[in-house]
Amino acid sequence: MSRACPVYRVRQAGAEDVPGMIAMCEAIYPETPPWTRDQLALHQRIFPEGQLVAVADGTNEVMGSASSLVVAWDDYEMNTSWRDFTSRGTFVNHDPAGRTLYGADVMVHPAWQGCGVGKRLYEGRRDLVRRLGLRRIRAGARLRGYHRYAETHTPEQYAAEVVAGRIGDPTLSFQIKQGFSVLAVVRGYLRFDPESLGNAAVIEWVNPEWVEPGADAASSAPAAQRSPR
Repeated sequence: MSRACPVYRVRQAGAEDVPGMIAMCEAIYPETPPWTRDQLALHQRIFPEGQLVAVADGTNEVMGSASSLVVAWDDYEMNTSWRDFTSRGTFVNHDPAGRTLYGADVMVHPAWQGCGVGKRLYEGRRDLVRRLGLRRIRAGARLRGYHRYAETHTPEQYAAEVVAGRIGDPTLSFQIKQGFSVLAVVRGYLRFDPESLGNAAVIEWVNPEWVEPGADAASSAPAAQRSPR
């Protein structure tokens, strides 16, 4: 059972948060934690602004985290896997010249589910995109509830039902409520995930404040000559 929700804030993660982030990883994924200490430290060195934590006031206990990097989307295919988008979880492919914030992961400690932590972390990501002048957020939303429907639905059918509101998915339904739209479904996005069976939806949130560099000139150019990056 969750404890009473404390007052908390979302801020940039630091080295002091890594032990708490690892403890959270182990609480959520005891058999296969998604991050190591070395990876989290590397993320903070490569793109510190993109690593967010929600911490309780007074104790700085880690309640949740969001890990991100910037990519030039044209360098990837829509069906690229999580391993390739994150360079095997290292973020060494972070591209400061890109225009897309790639959301590699969002986690909320089981003890703090229901406290609005995930919503606040997504707000932090949107604020970051606005501050950096990026075009959008894209991510792979693992179809966490798909294993329950695998015998009757393809991953694409399942995602369509979630978008239509006829099926509730613990991950994708939440992200749709955060203003994301579904662009595609990718099979084999994740490895060894018994809930999604490896399937994910590519989701997108577009920065309403985005202005295309050289927009006046670009608006008259053929669409094929414009690069979304």
